[in-house]
Amino acid sequence: MKLHGFDLHLLKLPLKVPYHLAFADLTHFDTIVVEARDDQGRVGYGEATLLAAYGGETVEDAWAFCRDRGRDLAGQTTTAARDSLARWLHDYPFSVTALTTAIEMVEGNPILSPSAEVRVPLLGPVNGTDHAAIPDEVEGLLEQGYGTLKVKVGFDLEADLARVAVIQRAVAGRAMLRLDGNQGYDRGEACRFVTEVEADGIELFEQPCAASDWESAKAVAEVSRVPMMLDESIFGIEDIDRAADLGAASFIKLKLLKMGGLDRLADALEHIRARGMEPVLGNGVSSDIGCWMEACVAAKGIRNAGELNGFLRPVSGIFAEPLPMDGGAVVLSPDFVPVLDTEKVAALTVATERCAASALAVGK
Repeated sequence: MKLHGFDLHLLKLPLKVPYHLAFADLTHFDTIVVEARDDQGRVGYGEATLLAAYGGETVEDAWAFCRDRGRDLAGQTTTAARDSLARWLHDYPFSVTALTTAIEMVEGNPILSPSAEVRVPLLGPVNGTDHAAIPDEVEGLLEQGYGTLKVKVGFDLEADLARVAVIQRAVAGRAMLRLDGNQGYDRGEACRFVTEVEADGIELFEQPCAASDWESAKAVAEVSRVPMMLDESIFGIEDIDRAADLGAASFIKLKLLKMGGLDRLADALEHIRARGMEPVLGNGVSSDIGCWMEACVAAKGIRNAGELNGFLRPVSGIFAEPLPMDGGAVVLSPDFVPVLDTEKVAALTVATERCAASALAVGK
């Protein structure tokens, strides 16, 4: 199976409401969409939604990488192309994943083809900061069917503790809470948070300190009243092993866009379990393509609520038929085959480039 080439699209996806993180307020996603085609006309998709705090790749670097590699890979066999991309995974994980998953879809990777309908439960985000309005927001999420709610902290320690307490009272044991520090605390603040927060109903507390600060991750886990999870610290098997060896986490979260492909992601999830931890999967900063692929992986390898809800944030999706949702869950079926909505993609496109085996056509 040979690759005819790639169509690359750099999109700017406006969000319905700003996405508040400890290190930034996002108003849009910068997303590179990859369309791969083989010599028989089969099509596969991949995406890289860039956020420097998640991995270091800039939009400019990722776009240049995808253009350069797209030109090099056009005309190669799919196997040779995947092997070639693997050499770049350490330095360009987002871009390598976008190109690799597009190739895997062209190849018909079975992970993307569920044999029966399956529901993948998602978590629901509690975004409000007004204590008086939080109960209504919580009730709305519970009515939609969400059984796990996510709360972003890492902004201001005292305010975060007070807000979490308000949310716990509103939930009243009817859902689990997943707290996310987004690297917003230093070691002292994180240790205070995990010893002062009320543990009832908290499933886990995610990445309170900087991704590179493994000593703080270990120190916080040693005093925490709630299970700890690492996210931004994790890029591959070596990081999973390091977390296990240090006792720094009970949960490890993976995102497809950092793992270099569908098969690598599935293998890494199993490795987490083999090291005595529980995997969590999903990306809240991703479009339809990445979230659909993560849902397909989660259907076979995840036992808790998926974090693959990024596709719900943009004003407009990019699939012709939206990813089906029901009762707080993504519904996958053998009949669902995603197809890009070309008009929506065109309307959201900032730049585009075609890399073909026979000739290179470039447009902006």
